[in-house]
Amino acid sequence: MMLSRRHKPKVQLRPEYLREATILTFKYIILRCFLAVTARLPLRMLHRLGAGWGNLLYWIPNRSRHTTQRNLQSCFPDKTTSELAVLTRSSLQSTACTALEMGKSWLVPLADTLALVRETEGTEAFEKAIATGHGVILLAPHLSNWEVFGFYVSNKLPTVFLYQPPKLPALDNLLKQTRSRGGIKLAPTNRQGVAQLLKSLYQGELVGVLPDQVPVDGGGLFAPFFGQQALTMTLVGKLLARKKVPVFCGFAERLPRGEGFRVIILEADAQIYSDDLQESVQGLNRAVEACVLRALPQYQWEYKRFRRQPDGSKFYS
Repeated sequence: MMLSRRHKPKVQLRPEYLREATILTFKYIILRCFLAVTARLPLRMLHRLGAGWGNLLYWIPNRSRHTTQRNLQSCFPDKTTSELAVLTRSSLQSTACTALEMGKSWLVPLADTLALVRETEGTEAFEKAIATGHGVILLAPHLSNWEVFGFYVSNKLPTVFLYQPPKLPALDNLLKQTRSRGGIKLAPTNRQGVAQLLKSLYQGELVGVLPDQVPVDGGGLFAPFFGQQALTMTLVGKLLARKKVPVFCGFAERLPRGEGFRVIILEADAQIYSDDLQESVQGLNRAVEACVLRALPQYQWEYKRFRRQPDGSKFYS
């Protein structure tokens, strides 16, 4: 007797899910094409394109320009209107250059990415610290091209970077694939990720942190950043409470005329080692400020660093 086969019901995907999946796929295809093209262009040409892109962002009303102006006006009230205008335009141009440089950070051979670093400054103390094998914390703010900087420092010893996965899953996979070329391990911004960072420190590895991201889930305290109250991560202070290791802050400064980058690494402000978390986050912000002041127009002032305020008010209208 023939047994009737049970037919599994077909899964019906909701139209909104299909639409969202199609949009995400389309965005990723455009991004890959953009990266593939820019990876092949000379750095000098990319910077010229970035200057033009930044000019458009400066002249055409948009959210990036508004955020940049709001940040700069609040952080540097003593600067004149013309000085702020120059800074705003330069910052928009720099951020455009960073976007155009991503192809050269992610898609070209690692040796070609590292070759973009033409000069170094202040790396002696950093290299001496990592040579001890006791672990090092490195702060890498959103200043110039943090991808080039990350690949450069990870070439020195095993490195784990804390990162927040992007909303586009395909982009997340691309980031994991490209960053693993340099031996970079990625730790998510959750409890498991923090445990991974602490384990890496005990193993004598380099732990990289983006110190100027607005923390979530109660992981921050308010502290001054260029005179404005900014919700600042307590993670570094908590890691130091578990294991005292040297802390540095650095970036890859963009050189003029498409000549490449200068890696600059500074020792962090001494207050970051305080057992008082409030004092520690103040020291963290001062460490970031010291780097930003070395290349003020190249900081990503387009980021809404002050969107969380102590009184709950809206900083960006």
